[in-house]
Amino acid sequence: MVRWIYRFGDGVADEGGANAAALLGAKGAALAAMARLGLPVPAGFTIGAAATAHHLAHGRFPNGFEAEFDAALGWLEALAAPRPPVLALRPSPERAMPGLEGALLDLGLGDIATRALAQATGDPAFAQDCRRRFLRQFGETVLRLDPADFEERADAFRRGRGLPPAGPLGAEDGGALGALYAALIAEETGTPPPDALGLQLATAIEAALRSWRTPRAIAWRSLTALPDQAAPALVVQTMAFGNLGRRSGAGLVSTRDAETGAKRLAGSFLAAAQGDEIKAGARGAEPLDRLAAAHEAVAAVREGLVAAAGRLEAHFRDAVEFEFTVEDGRLFLLDVRPLARSTRADLAIAVGLAGERIIDRREAVARIDPASLDHLLHPRIDPAAPVDLLARGVPASPGAATGVVAFSAAEAEDLRLAGRKAILVRVETGPEDVHAMHAAAAILTVRGGMTSHAAVIARGMGKPCVAGAGTLRVDARAGTLSAGERTVRRGDTVTLDGGSGAVMVGAVPLSQPELTGAFATLMDWADGIRTLRVRANAETVADANIARAFGAEGIGLCRSEHMFFESGRTGLVRAMILAETVEARREALAALLPLQRADFARLFTVMAGHPVTVRLLDPPLHEFLPRAEEEIAALAGALGMAEDRLRRRLEALAEANPMLGHRGCRLAITFPEIAEMQARAILDAALDAAAETGAAVVPQIMVPLVASRAEFDFVAERVRIVAQAIGRERGAAPHYEIGTMIELPRAALRAGAIAESAAFFSFGTNDLTQTTYGISRDDAAAFLRAYVEEGLMPHDPFATLDHEGVGELVRMAAERGRATRPDLELGICGEHGGDPASIRFCAEIGLDYVSCSPFRVPIARLAAAQAAIAAEARTGEIGRKAAE
Repeated sequence: MVRWIYRFGDGVADEGGANAAALLGAKGAALAAMARLGLPVPAGFTIGAAATAHHLAHGRFPNGFEAEFDAALGWLEALAAPRPPVLALRPSPERAMPGLEGALLDLGLGDIATRALAQATGDPAFAQDCRRRFLRQFGETVLRLDPADFEERADAFRRGRGLPPAGPLGAEDGGALGALYAALIAEETGTPPPDALGLQLATAIEAALRSWRTPRAIAWRSLTALPDQAAPALVVQTMAFGNLGRRSGAGLVSTRDAETGAKRLAGSFLAAAQGDEIKAGARGAEPLDRLAAAHEAVAAVREGLVAAAGRLEAHFRDAVEFEFTVEDGRLFLLDVRPLARSTRADLAIAVGLAGERIIDRREAVARIDPASLDHLLHPRIDPAAPVDLLARGVPASPGAATGVVAFSAAEAEDLRLAGRKAILVRVETGPEDVHAMHAAAAILTVRGGMTSHAAVIARGMGKPCVAGAGTLRVDARAGTLSAGERTVRRGDTVTLDGGSGAVMVGAVPLSQPELTGAFATLMDWADGIRTLRVRANAETVADANIARAFGAEGIGLCRSEHMFFESGRTGLVRAMILAETVEARREALAALLPLQRADFARLFTVMAGHPVTVRLLDPPLHEFLPRAEEEIAALAGALGMAEDRLRRRLEALAEANPMLGHRGCRLAITFPEIAEMQARAILDAALDAAAETGAAVVPQIMVPLVASRAEFDFVAERVRIVAQAIGRERGAAPHYEIGTMIELPRAALRAGAIAESAAFFSFGTNDLTQTTYGISRDDAAAFLRAYVEEGLMPHDPFATLDHEGVGELVRMAAERGRATRPDLELGICGEHGGDPASIRFCAEIGLDYVSCSPFRVPIARLAAAQAAIAAEARTGEIGRKAAE
């Protein structure tokens, strides 16, 4: 039998079944649950979403609804006797919508019912005050009258009584002001407000359903992924009067602290008030614990609140917050929902609930949003601190930093050496800025977005970054940063918040991350669950130490070219690139060799036997060369080369499309001496580090941008020759593995052949996404947002891996590679290695590890554990269905 109405309260608790939230809405389902627990809930009934959906579609309720409705209303009238029935109507969508229109209190208070309520309670002023509240809310919500008109009548009334403007009204003023509101309604609509409960309720229901079609409600449904055809249930409930005398009031309670997660009752209480005043943040509300002993209304129900908190947590298996009303010393619960909490509290609550055996450890791990951990891993702006906002941009890399404005690598480096923090300001960044970014505490760019060069590199370094701050004007020569009429100059102090995109003038207090306690406990639990290993992308000792502190199990990508940008090396690198003979190039490489060898030795020592994957030189050589005229002149002088000759050499090295040009393995093929120098540096360093630490070091050498096995074999042979030479020289042959980065579609297609030679694949999904889509990551911000907004793409493919296209290439390469070599190690080292959705995909297709920026390692560890839990659930579901 189809049902349209579901009752709750007074010993009744009609269930909505497994789909209670969809049928009864969040509020209706919560009230039914509390009623089933035997908690004091004002009796009422919920008009199910099936009935309201029919009304929205056909303009009327379905057949059979009216009889159920009348019976339920009669039930409430009988329960209310000898009082007149006074009801509240509230929409109850499946997902709570803050501020959704359509709620209405004190329904039923016509003239006759108001007098009856006054007689039943012995408080005429209270009854008139409720009538006044009803008339104003009915006029604004149902009849759509201008709130300003009601406020104008109220102000005139205050002036006539000598009351301060906008001041509170006493209950004794309700009758006179209510009459003014009734007159206003009659003037505006041509008819007096309805007196009968049935008519009031019918028009209120129509208004509540009408509000579901407002632009605000439509926008909210879109944001929360509710379908357009979804309909809200409607809750009709007996009023609990928090405005009935000094032993009454309304409050909001949380079972745990929303900021810290500590287990204690917290909340607020407002005497002689209704619940809507608490939710609206009415002035005068005080912390609950301060009033627990002192306020008569709270003291009377304190034990009931404590008991309700315990039962609700046990039932919902989570921290909750609930609304309550005290009516003349009697407690009523009006709603319950999951507690809105900080990430810090979320961790503490999950661990606490597991410790209390309310949930198990796997559920605790599964409950935490991995992306939310970003808020804990970086310094944050003190939320209580005043700020002087200069501009806003894209929040491109989380964390906050304060420092001195710098416009060049030299300025940033000078500040660093002087012990001061620099904020690097650029119109946009490129590979030549990596050294400056290393020296800076944070990066600010005028152009770019979440996947721009500045954003990607900053996230990899764990540095705050605000990109795309288009309202700013940068004049590096003059040393100024301007927004409108305001100008910040070289040497001035600014603060960046990479989590919100805010650029602030001056120093703002910061709070530092704490990664102990519940955070550490949950990470240990996650590590015991996951099967996918987590490495970090790192080139420096500082990054490697951070990676190890955050739990990385190795380095999945060491971009060796970043070491070339270290202070004092640029000249050697440029001399190597600009060399016109092999001998001159080898001479420059010989000067770089000890520097690279020392870099690698330090990395291997820090990682103490954990795997380290080093990528051979990858970017096009033009990125290391000067562009500005003064830099070209300085380089010519340093090299002892005529400027016109240098310019001809620079022109010869220029490329029309360098990212698809002379880079990656193509450099090793045309200039094998570069790969030979890097191989020697890596293998010598491995032997040195092993001798120092006693831990075996087996470096993984990665050949970038291969499209064929022939390319890979060419470079691998050069590495093998160097390894043999080192073995002869040192009397100990270095152990190593050589593999490749799969970042071209052709490499994915030919993975079976490449795996005949390669010991491992590391998927470089940044470039694989670029080459699959034919989109430049650095230029995509100009149009990708439009694609996502228009529904042409579900998300930015540079932020979350495109499963259907790029992901299919990764899956194909993994399958073909392992068909050739079953023990082929598979990993991912692009930006996607730190994205939870992408990590789930990597686990599903059987990769061995993901590698991400050091500061995203905890996120990856948690996401990998959740992927394992989801896989177990799928396996169990498959087994259950097979058994059936």
